Amino acid sequence: MIVGIIIGVVVLVALVLLLKGVRIAREYQRLVLFRLGRAIGTRGPGLIFLNPATDRTTLVDLREQYLEVPHQTAITGDNAPISIDFIIFYKVVDPSLSVLAVGNFAGAALNVAATTLRSVVGDMPLDDVLSKREAMNAVLRTRLDEVTERWGVKVTNVEVREVNPPPGVLEAMTRQMSAERTRRAQVTEAEGQKAAAILGAEGQQKAKVLAAEGEKRASILAAEGERQSAQLRAEGYAAALGTICGVASSLDQNTLALQYLDTLKQIGLSPSTKFVVPMEVGNMLAGVRNILAGAGGAAQQPPTGPDQVAASNGRESS
Repeated sequence: MIVGIIIGVVVLVALVLLLKGVRIAREYQRLVLFRLGRAIGTRGPGLIFLNPATDRTTLVDLREQYLEVPHQTAITGDNAPISIDFIIFYKVVDPSLSVLAVGNFAGAALNVAATTLRSVVGDMPLDDVLSKREAMNAVLRTRLDEVTERWGVKVTNVEVREVNPPPGVLEAMTRQMSAERTRRAQVTEAEGQKAAAILGAEGQQKAKVLAAEGEKRASILAAEGERQSAQLRAEGYAAALGTICGVASSLDQNTLALQYLDTLKQIGLSPSTKFVVPMEVGNMLAGVRNILAGAGGAAQQPPTGPDQVAASNGRESS
């Protein structure tokens, strides 16, 4: 009975020691192993067997983590007080150093971040602090990484969340922003008026060019019409003159003499007191006498043929 109790106690102690000697580390975890107080390296991930009597471990998380740095008051390069808060993202790259080189990494990192922030902001004017956050983030990350590197920790990023300038500076910034917006509105309005004036001038210029081209085309068409009209009139005159010449060439001397007499008759009927007589009126009268003489001789010549004698007798009897 006693032997059974002793065996049971021994088995229970062995199970307890076995449970304490078996550890499981996840993929993102490492165990820093101390044996009799001396660091002998890291273990993990997976199943880890330890000696419960002599081995002690410290668990280290390798995932990226962050620290929130509360509002810190700093003085800029142009002596303006400003309040800034930011976030630090870090990752353990050496589990042994993160345990052996620093006792409280979170507290140490916060203090280093506060002092580094004051140093960085003290080298920058207020305008750069407000407008160049990316540059300030890069400088903070570089300086913090230089300090935390000896702790086996890598600072991956620093992000400034909020910058609170003093009330006087904030009011001045508001007025400056309002003035800048007013200036931009005036510049935009002036540019719009300028563009409108340019477009109006270009439109007037194009309208004048088009009007000039229209007048030019109208003048060309009018001149072309006048030229064609004059050409048609000349052709009509030429045709009329040709007709007159053709008719005149078919007239004989007697017809022309009768035309002269008709013209003199019309001149005589005119109420004018002065008459213009052509130089060749003598020749014209001589021609008229010849015509009359010829007509009289023909009337007095006796008939010679039998037919003509009969006709003459018939006329006399009648």
